[in-house]
Amino acid sequence: MIATTLRMETDEQLVERAQGGESAAFDELARRYENIVYRILYKILRHDEDTQDALQDTFVSAYRALPRFRKDAKFSTWVYRIATNAALMKARARKTNLVSLDHPTNDDDARSAWDLVDGSATPDQDILSDETRRVMEDAIQALPPEQRAAFVLHDIQELSSAQTAEAMGITVSAVNSRLHRARVFLRDRIGRYVRNPEPVAWRKLDPATAAKAARISRVVDRTGRAPSSIREASRSAA
Repeated sequence: MIATTLRMETDEQLVERAQGGESAAFDELARRYENIVYRILYKILRHDEDTQDALQDTFVSAYRALPRFRKDAKFSTWVYRIATNAALMKARARKTNLVSLDHPTNDDDARSAWDLVDGSATPDQDILSDETRRVMEDAIQALPPEQRAAFVLHDIQELSSAQTAEAMGITVSAVNSRLHRARVFLRDRIGRYVRNPEPVAWRKLDPATAAKAARISRVVDRTGRAPSSIREASRSAA
């Protein structure tokens, strides 16, 4: 009964309860945000063990820092910032920007974090094949951690520039700068692949997939944002 009641309360009400010593209220906050935080962490880290560690670190840190949480702030953005810091610490500790796409995983949630689904039948939301998905994954994972984090938060999770800045603890201009560099890199990486696929580093594209990858490159080039099908798929993954 208590759990049902808590699920009907807003984040603000739960934070107030949790700050008053109700552990069940914080448990409900963790339940609400566990999946999305996991997806953010996994998209930045692409490593099962590091993601699980960072997820635990995120909510332990949030629980400890909760007494200092400002009630005029938004809990979701606050916990995203803690998660982003945890992910970047893990990424820097590994001293690598590129995680193998063939990294073995037995974690269903980890695999689903990047699964792509049918966005719709409209031209801007074509179904991306597994091959195209791998191209996009590889390009995103080749980004430096700070650029990757900004791209995931802003272009995948669709936080605003201000929310992304707050989540990363940087200025809006710094976010925009990192996003610009990330988009230029992705446009160049995908464009080079479409124009001149390298058999050793990449799988050879079939004509249909090449056309889809070319469209993605044009969309990133024209709009400066990831195609809506990628953003929608990321939000839908559970």
